[in-house]
Amino acid sequence: MEIRDLEGIIEGILFASGEPVGVDRIAAVCASDAKTVLAAASHLDEQYQARRAGIRLVQLENALQLCSAPEYADLIRTALEARKPPQLSQSALEVLAVVAYYQPVTKSYVEQVRGVDCSYTIGMLTDRGLIEQSGRLPVPGRPALYVTTKAFLRTFGISSLEELPPLPEARDADPEQLKLENAIAALKAEIPDEETPETGGSEA
Repeated sequence: MEIRDLEGIIEGILFASGEPVGVDRIAAVCASDAKTVLAAASHLDEQYQARRAGIRLVQLENALQLCSAPEYADLIRTALEARKPPQLSQSALEVLAVVAYYQPVTKSYVEQVRGVDCSYTIGMLTDRGLIEQSGRLPVPGRPALYVTTKAFLRTFGISSLEELPPLPEARDADPEQLKLENAIAALKAEIPDEETPETGGSEA
């Protein structure tokens, strides 16, 4: 299959989906391999950027997705009359930081680190699609385990968790508190200046 055909197929699949699509799934459909698909996707995004197109192709771990170009976010939001998403509160950032850096974690672990009940905040972050359940801990009561999502990666402008900045080493202070403070600081540093890109889809 020629590279232009592969790029066209990738573009069509992602546009029609509107959601992240696994690289392996695209490769299987195209009778290709993941490395070739990723190379074609990268070249496709370079073309978008070169001609200042209104869309971008982003990699989210082992998946690909089309989204709007961040430099046009304000105009796109105005055109669609979409509300600006509310900023994360300090408590939400604290919970998200703990989950991001120590996942998979239980609600009890998050509460142990923060020292307060986190039921509402975990529910809110789950509703917003930033964290999700990924199974249950094999202990009595089988508490749910939480991890970050692809929406989390997209929101913070990274392709994988490996791109999160390393946490500074804890020094003369409470280790758990330092863990939390360092995680929050690192996570805040990753928040892009632009608004979160809007995902693409086939609906008008």
